[in-house]
Amino acid sequence: MTSRTCIANAIVFVFTVFFIAVFGGAPAHAANEIGMRFAAVSPSNAERLLASGVPARPLRHALRAFECARSRGLVEGSTLTLIDYSRPSALRRLWVLDLARGEVRFHELVTHGRGSGEAASTRFSNVAGSHQSSLGLFRTAETYVGRHGYSLRLDGLEKGINDRARDRAIVIHGADYATPVVARQFGRLGRSWGCPAVDPAVHRALIDTVRGGTAVFAYYPDPDWLAGSDYQSCEISTAAR
Repeated sequence: MTSRTCIANAIVFVFTVFFIAVFGGAPAHAANEIGMRFAAVSPSNAERLLASGVPARPLRHALRAFECARSRGLVEGSTLTLIDYSRPSALRRLWVLDLARGEVRFHELVTHGRGSGEAASTRFSNVAGSHQSSLGLFRTAETYVGRHGYSLRLDGLEKGINDRARDRAIVIHGADYATPVVARQFGRLGRSWGCPAVDPAVHRALIDTVRGGTAVFAYYPDPDWLAGSDYQSCEISTAAR
Protein backbone atom coordinates (compact mmCIF):
# COMPACT_ATOMS: atom_id res chain seq x y z
CA MET A 1 0.00 0.00 0.00
CA THR A 2 1.45 3.36 -1.02
CA SER A 3 1.82 6.27 1.39
CA ARG A 4 -0.71 8.22 -0.68
CA THR A 5 -3.26 5.41 -0.28
CA CYS A 6 -2.60 5.29 3.46
CA ILE A 7 -3.20 9.00 3.76
CA ALA A 8 -6.42 8.78 1.74
CA ASN A 9 -7.69 5.93 3.89
CA ALA A 10 -6.83 7.87 7.03
CA ILE A 11 -8.81 10.86 5.79
CA VAL A 12 -11.83 8.68 5.05
CA PHE A 13 -11.57 7.09 8.50
CA VAL A 14 -11.38 10.45 10.29
CA PHE A 15 -14.32 11.80 8.26
CA THR A 16 -16.38 8.72 9.12
CA VAL A 17 -15.56 8.94 12.82
CA PHE A 18 -16.52 12.62 12.77
CA PHE A 19 -19.96 11.91 11.31
CA ILE A 20 -20.57 9.06 13.76
CA ALA A 21 -19.63 11.30 16.67
CA VAL A 22 -21.76 14.23 15.53
CA PHE A 23 -24.71 12.55 13.87
CA GLY A 24 -24.82 9.17 15.63
CA GLY A 25 -24.21 7.19 12.44
CA ALA A 26 -23.96 7.61 8.67
CA PRO A 27 -25.95 10.73 7.71
CA ALA A 28 -28.13 9.10 5.04
CA HIS A 29 -28.88 6.08 7.22
CA ALA A 30 -29.69 8.25 10.23
CA ALA A 31 -31.95 10.50 8.14
CA ASN A 32 -33.85 7.55 6.67
CA GLU A 33 -34.21 5.93 10.09
CA ILE A 34 -35.51 9.14 11.63
CA GLY A 35 -37.80 9.94 8.71
CA MET A 36 -39.28 6.43 8.63
CA ARG A 37 -39.80 6.25 12.39
CA PHE A 38 -41.31 9.67 13.04
CA ALA A 39 -44.28 11.15 11.25
CA ALA A 40 -43.36 14.71 12.27
CA VAL A 41 -40.42 14.89 9.86
CA SER A 42 -39.93 13.40 6.39
CA PRO A 43 -36.71 11.58 5.42
CA SER A 44 -35.67 14.50 3.21
CA ASN A 45 -36.29 17.01 5.99
CA ALA A 46 -34.49 14.79 8.49
CA GLU A 47 -31.51 14.71 6.13
CA ARG A 48 -31.56 18.52 5.90
CA LEU A 49 -31.61 18.86 9.68
CA LEU A 50 -28.75 16.41 10.17
CA ALA A 51 -26.73 18.10 7.43
CA SER A 52 -27.23 21.37 9.30
CA GLY A 53 -25.49 19.86 12.32
CA VAL A 54 -28.44 18.77 14.46
CA PRO A 55 -27.16 15.74 16.45
CA ALA A 56 -28.98 12.55 15.55
CA ARG A 57 -29.22 10.84 18.93
CA PRO A 58 -30.71 13.84 20.80
CA LEU A 59 -32.98 14.49 17.83
CA ARG A 60 -34.37 10.96 17.96
CA HIS A 61 -35.25 11.32 21.64
CA ALA A 62 -36.69 14.79 21.09
CA LEU A 63 -38.90 13.60 18.23
CA ARG A 64 -40.10 10.63 20.26
CA ALA A 65 -41.16 12.96 23.08
CA PHE A 66 -42.62 15.49 20.64
CA GLU A 67 -44.83 12.95 18.87
CA CYS A 68 -45.95 11.44 22.17
CA ALA A 69 -46.95 14.86 23.52
CA ARG A 70 -48.60 15.86 20.26
CA SER A 71 -50.70 12.68 20.26
CA ARG A 72 -51.96 13.74 23.70
CA GLY A 73 -52.72 17.29 22.56
CA LEU A 74 -50.06 18.79 24.83
CA VAL A 75 -47.97 20.72 22.29
CA GLU A 76 -48.81 22.82 19.26
CA GLY A 77 -47.43 23.22 15.75
CA SER A 78 -44.31 21.81 14.11
CA THR A 79 -41.69 23.83 15.98
CA LEU A 80 -39.35 21.86 18.22
CA THR A 81 -36.60 23.38 20.36
CA LEU A 82 -33.76 20.99 21.19
CA ILE A 83 -31.15 21.65 23.88
CA ASP A 84 -28.24 19.20 24.01
CA TYR A 85 -26.79 19.49 27.50
CA SER A 86 -24.20 16.82 26.71
CA ARG A 87 -22.25 19.57 24.93
CA PRO A 88 -20.24 22.18 26.85
CA SER A 89 -21.73 25.65 27.17
CA ALA A 90 -19.07 27.27 24.96
CA LEU A 91 -20.60 25.42 21.99
CA ARG A 92 -23.90 26.31 20.39
CA ARG A 93 -26.20 23.60 21.69
CA LEU A 94 -29.72 24.96 21.22
CA TRP A 95 -31.61 24.46 17.97
CA VAL A 96 -35.06 25.76 17.07
CA LEU A 97 -36.33 23.42 14.36
CA ASP A 98 -39.13 23.80 11.84
CA LEU A 99 -39.94 20.13 11.33
CA ALA A 100 -42.44 20.78 8.54
CA ARG A 101 -39.80 22.53 6.42
CA GLY A 102 -36.70 20.78 7.67
CA GLU A 103 -35.16 24.10 8.65
CA VAL A 104 -33.04 25.26 11.57
CA ARG A 105 -34.53 28.58 12.61
CA PHE A 106 -32.00 29.28 15.36
CA HIS A 107 -28.75 27.64 16.47
CA GLU A 108 -27.59 29.37 19.64
CA LEU A 109 -25.55 29.27 22.81
CA VAL A 110 -27.57 28.46 25.91
CA THR A 111 -26.70 28.40 29.60
CA HIS A 112 -27.19 25.76 32.24
CA GLY A 113 -27.71 26.20 35.96
CA ARG A 114 -24.80 26.95 38.26
CA GLY A 115 -25.67 23.82 40.26
CA SER A 116 -25.40 21.67 37.13
CA GLY A 117 -21.68 22.16 36.56
CA GLU A 118 -19.01 24.53 35.31
CA ALA A 119 -18.22 24.42 31.58
CA ALA A 120 -20.29 21.26 31.17
CA SER A 121 -23.55 20.23 32.79
CA THR A 122 -23.61 16.87 34.55
CA ARG A 123 -26.24 17.28 37.29
CA PHE A 124 -29.94 18.00 36.85
CA SER A 125 -32.78 18.58 39.25
CA ASN A 126 -36.45 19.41 39.66
CA VAL A 127 -35.91 20.79 43.17
CA ALA A 128 -36.41 24.44 44.10
CA GLY A 129 -33.19 26.07 45.26
CA SER A 130 -30.95 23.54 43.51
CA HIS A 131 -30.00 26.07 40.82
CA GLN A 132 -29.77 23.11 38.45
CA SER A 133 -31.18 22.73 34.97
CA SER A 134 -33.96 20.23 34.34
CA LEU A 135 -34.14 17.64 31.61
CA GLY A 136 -37.07 16.46 29.55
CA LEU A 137 -40.01 17.84 27.63
CA PHE A 138 -41.45 21.28 28.25
CA ARG A 139 -44.29 23.29 26.71
CA THR A 140 -43.74 26.98 26.09
CA ALA A 141 -46.30 29.21 27.77
CA GLU A 142 -46.82 32.96 28.10
CA THR A 143 -44.34 35.78 27.75
CA TYR A 144 -43.80 38.49 30.35
CA VAL A 145 -41.39 41.30 31.19
CA GLY A 146 -39.53 40.73 34.45
CA ARG A 147 -36.13 40.91 36.09
CA HIS A 148 -34.40 39.70 32.93
CA GLY A 149 -36.58 41.67 30.53
CA TYR A 150 -38.69 39.90 27.91
CA SER A 151 -38.98 36.28 29.03
CA LEU A 152 -40.92 33.10 28.26
CA ARG A 153 -42.38 30.79 30.88
CA LEU A 154 -41.98 27.03 30.52
CA ASP A 155 -44.25 24.30 31.83
CA GLY A 156 -42.49 21.00 32.50
CA LEU A 157 -44.45 17.99 31.27
CA GLU A 158 -42.48 15.21 32.95
CA LYS A 159 -43.59 14.37 36.48
CA GLY A 160 -40.74 14.37 38.95
CA ILE A 161 -38.28 15.47 36.27
CA ASN A 162 -39.26 19.02 35.33
CA ASP A 163 -42.87 19.56 36.42
CA ARG A 164 -41.84 22.19 38.99
CA ALA A 165 -40.37 24.43 36.30
CA ARG A 166 -43.04 27.11 36.67
CA ASP A 167 -42.74 27.17 40.47
CA ARG A 168 -38.96 27.40 40.11
CA ALA A 169 -39.29 30.24 37.56
CA ILE A 170 -37.39 28.27 34.92
CA VAL A 171 -37.84 30.49 31.87
CA ILE A 172 -36.14 31.40 28.61
CA HIS A 173 -34.61 34.87 28.84
CA GLY A 174 -31.71 36.90 27.54
CA ALA A 175 -28.51 37.23 29.57
CA ASP A 176 -25.30 39.16 28.97
CA TYR A 177 -23.36 36.12 30.23
CA ALA A 178 -24.73 33.99 27.37
CA THR A 179 -22.90 35.64 24.47
CA PRO A 180 -20.14 34.47 22.10
CA VAL A 181 -17.82 37.08 23.64
CA VAL A 182 -18.17 35.47 27.07
CA ALA A 183 -17.67 31.99 25.62
CA ARG A 184 -14.45 33.05 23.88
CA GLN A 185 -13.11 34.95 26.87
CA PHE A 186 -13.76 32.37 29.58
CA GLY A 187 -14.13 29.10 27.66
CA ARG A 188 -17.70 28.75 28.94
CA LEU A 189 -20.83 30.79 29.45
CA GLY A 190 -21.92 32.23 32.73
CA ARG A 191 -24.47 30.16 34.58
CA SER A 192 -28.08 30.80 35.48
CA TRP A 193 -30.18 29.55 38.38
CA GLY A 194 -31.48 26.81 36.12
CA CYS A 195 -32.89 28.83 33.23
CA PRO A 196 -31.91 28.21 29.60
CA ALA A 197 -30.70 31.79 29.01
CA VAL A 198 -29.63 32.92 25.54
CA ASP A 199 -27.84 35.82 23.88
CA PRO A 200 -29.80 39.10 24.27
CA ALA A 201 -29.09 39.78 20.60
CA VAL A 202 -31.48 36.98 19.59
CA HIS A 203 -33.64 36.31 22.64
CA ARG A 204 -36.69 38.34 21.59
CA ALA A 205 -36.86 36.88 18.10
CA LEU A 206 -36.28 33.37 19.45
CA ILE A 207 -38.96 33.71 22.11
CA ASP A 208 -41.48 35.06 19.62
CA THR A 209 -40.79 32.06 17.38
CA VAL A 210 -41.33 29.39 20.03
CA ARG A 211 -43.93 30.88 22.39
CA GLY A 212 -47.51 29.68 22.58
CA GLY A 213 -47.44 25.96 23.26
CA THR A 214 -44.52 24.58 21.25
CA ALA A 215 -42.23 21.82 22.47
CA VAL A 216 -38.83 22.29 24.15
CA PHE A 217 -36.74 19.19 24.80
CA ALA A 218 -33.65 19.27 27.04
CA TYR A 219 -31.43 16.25 26.41
CA TYR A 220 -28.64 14.54 28.32
CA PRO A 221 -27.63 10.86 27.99
CA ASP A 222 -28.97 9.92 31.41
CA PRO A 223 -30.00 6.25 31.08
CA ASP A 224 -32.30 6.27 34.12
CA TRP A 225 -34.28 9.28 32.91
CA LEU A 226 -34.49 8.02 29.31
CA ALA A 227 -35.60 4.56 30.43
CA GLY A 228 -38.20 5.93 32.82
CA SER A 229 -39.59 8.84 30.83
CA ASP A 230 -43.23 8.43 29.89
CA TYR A 231 -42.55 10.43 26.73
CA GLN A 232 -39.92 7.99 25.49
CA SER A 233 -42.09 4.90 25.64
CA CYS A 234 -45.70 5.87 24.91
CA GLU A 235 -47.56 4.23 22.05
CA ILE A 236 -48.77 6.60 19.32
CA SER A 237 -51.82 5.52 17.36
CA THR A 238 -51.92 5.87 13.58
CA ALA A 239 -54.92 8.20 13.91
CA ALA A 240 -53.01 10.50 16.24
CA ARG A 241 -50.09 10.65 13.82
